[in-house]
Amino acid sequence: MNPTHMRLIDAEPYAFSFEPDRCALLIIDMQRDFLEPGGFGEMLGNDVSELRRAIAPNQRLLAAWRAAGLRVMHTREGHRPDLADLPPAKRIRGRCATRIGDAGPMGRILVRGEAGHDIIPELYPVAGEAVVDKPGKGAFHATDLDAMLRNLGITQMVVTGVTTEVCVNTTVREANDRGYDCLVPSDCVGSYFPEFQDAGLRMIKAQGGIFGWVTDSTKVLAALL
Repeated sequence: MNPTHMRLIDAEPYAFSFEPDRCALLIIDMQRDFLEPGGFGEMLGNDVSELRRAIAPNQRLLAAWRAAGLRVMHTREGHRPDLADLPPAKRIRGRCATRIGDAGPMGRILVRGEAGHDIIPELYPVAGEAVVDKPGKGAFHATDLDAMLRNLGITQMVVTGVTTEVCVNTTVREANDRGYDCLVPSDCVGSYFPEFQDAGLRMIKAQGGIFGWVTDSTKVLAALL
């Protein structure tokens, strides 16, 4: 496709003006500890199959995005091995017996460099794709994501990943405050809780698109042809 050719993508609350040369695909936190059986998410009592529904649509979108030669970025939530960037309030939240930094089935939970912290094999980054390690929910907090996007001339993002109501929603809101346009394909994001999935998407597109646009991956794929 011609990367400079603007295309309209059918979305809610109205069509999204897709500019390929100014748009990045940002895949949020598709990590083993969140999506794989035995990981941190399941240890908290969550049904990881609710998140795994988003894997196949993300695979199709990622393959098409790469084929079009467009910018791809990934994020991972996690902390330094010394936990110096882990606020005490986050570590004790939920009063779980096993906490961030403790030993888990895939290494220390949400610690950078451990197996569980890494991205699932199905969506693993390839050479040239930036991986942003973030200590918080939003991808802009305490990271260089904003600097990278501005240096690359990126003004809009297609945002996918997990979870819809937490890290995806937080990142979209942060992006909106910084002047970026965000499009969220509903089948490429997931929540452990179906009711939060629905509410998270409605919050993004409410009030004329207060935080961004919502569509589905088939409509994004059509714009990449």
